[in-house]
Amino acid sequence: MTINIAKWTLAEYHQLVATGILSDAPRENVPQRRVELLEGLIVDMEPEGMPHSVHCSESVEYLRTLLKARAEVREGHPITLSNNSEPKPDIAIIRSPNSQYLNHHPYPADIFWPIEYADSTLHKDVNKKKRVYAEAGIQEYWVVNLQIPELIVFRDLAIPQGSGSVNDTYQSETKLAIGNISPLSFPDLSIEVNKLFSN
Repeated sequence: MTINIAKWTLAEYHQLVATGILSDAPRENVPQRRVELLEGLIVDMEPEGMPHSVHCSESVEYLRTLLKARAEVREGHPITLSNNSEPKPDIAIIRSPNSQYLNHHPYPADIFWPIEYADSTLHKDVNKKKRVYAEAGIQEYWVVNLQIPELIVFRDLAIPQGSGSVNDTYQSETKLAIGNISPLSFPDLSIEVNKLFSN
């Protein structure tokens, strides 16, 4: 017997969020659940360990200092993608001003690059999340691997021959433990790699 898994559209997922069934905020008689929508599936988000929380928060402050008013740096908020996905990246660098997102979450065209912090979530972040971001046409995706530690940079979206559409992968994967890196969207910006995972 084949089991068919029911997938959710973005509209259906937003209705669930609006009813309060899926809520990050604790409320009376409603359990707090941290979830995200990935390719139509509602996925539980793993609890954050202390190093994850600290490094992520400090990186947000560091990136805000570097970028100033050139972009918004958001921590743990949803982004809406076209493939029935609404992930909540640990950090998302998006177009400013923030006020344009009062009626919708950032779309792919608004996103410069997302960053995920990975310890227990490393397999999901470098596989499923990578595919979700690539399918949505996100030009660059970073994963901070806290196990080593190192920064994994995914770039160069693969384009299928003759189709003109974006494939579900990146052609370039670079791992950095030291040095500096410039994001594709801000080639004049120099980011110290070790500031993303060391105090």
